[in-house]
Amino acid sequence: MSAYDSGGSLPPGSRSKYRRPRRPFSWIGLVLGLLIGIGGGLYYAWGIDPRVEFDTEPWQLSKADRDNYMVAIALDYAADGDLNRAIQRLLVINKNSPNGDPIQALANAACDLATTGYVDSSSGLNAIRAMMTFYQLQGRSGCADNLIPVSTAGPNVVQIDLPTPTPMPPASKTPTPPGAAPATATRSANIVPTSPPQRDFTLVNVTTDCSAALSGLIEVFVQDFNGEGVPGIEVRVRWSEGEDRFFTGLKPERGPAYADFQMEPDKGYTVELPGRSDPSQQLVARTCTTASGEEAIILYRVVFRPTG
Repeated sequence: MSAYDSGGSLPPGSRSKYRRPRRPFSWIGLVLGLLIGIGGGLYYAWGIDPRVEFDTEPWQLSKADRDNYMVAIALDYAADGDLNRAIQRLLVINKNSPNGDPIQALANAACDLATTGYVDSSSGLNAIRAMMTFYQLQGRSGCADNLIPVSTAGPNVVQIDLPTPTPMPPASKTPTPPGAAPATATRSANIVPTSPPQRDFTLVNVTTDCSAALSGLIEVFVQDFNGEGVPGIEVRVRWSEGEDRFFTGLKPERGPAYADFQMEPDKGYTVELPGRSDPSQQLVARTCTTASGEEAIILYRVVFRPTG
């Protein structure tokens, strides 16, 4: 008979399983709960309802994106010469600049880019030269002045001799001996040889979509050989009544390759990189129906990449 059966107490040092102290929680359960919670949260945030960033202020961008944004500002200024707009954009993107000088900030960005592989391409080199021209005209300087050679390339000039026309001599009674030719003088002229323009970008892809949120947009992507975005590239859209020019990289939240244009219904448009690519086929802004049954204007996505 046990001690319990006889009404006695347990022997010293022994414990009943019913009298063991309970633990407040289980470490294994806690760890499993954390893993399940984190995994479920990541799946929801990335797969079900991913966060889309809108209305990002330029000064909130990373250092690399701010530099690309300033490249686009300098190229835009080189195209339209609007100094006030360029200064306003620089003030916005350098809102938190420690020295308070937006033009010197652009010179510093050009210096940073000039010390990297950004200058290995002709487009990158031209972009930094546009930045140099901008800040030098405003009396600023930077290390890019010593790192980037001044562009002195120009067309070859060929000198040739052209005959100078000689007026007809007045009539005389003395006939000109047969076989004698009138004397002619020569003069020099400079002739600049012409060659067909070189197209360094090719339109590689045009796709369509139907989206109520992006209704009627032409989305342009300019990429390098590796598919990386190239900011500061001028894009031109033409239609029967006119044209519009803009640059890649001015919407950093969409990436350095990106630029867009809003179409009007039932009009036809062509897209090109002026002087650097051939124009696209006509893109017509026709109506379409989204998957949810909404009516919208067709969306075009146009991709340019280097030729070769």
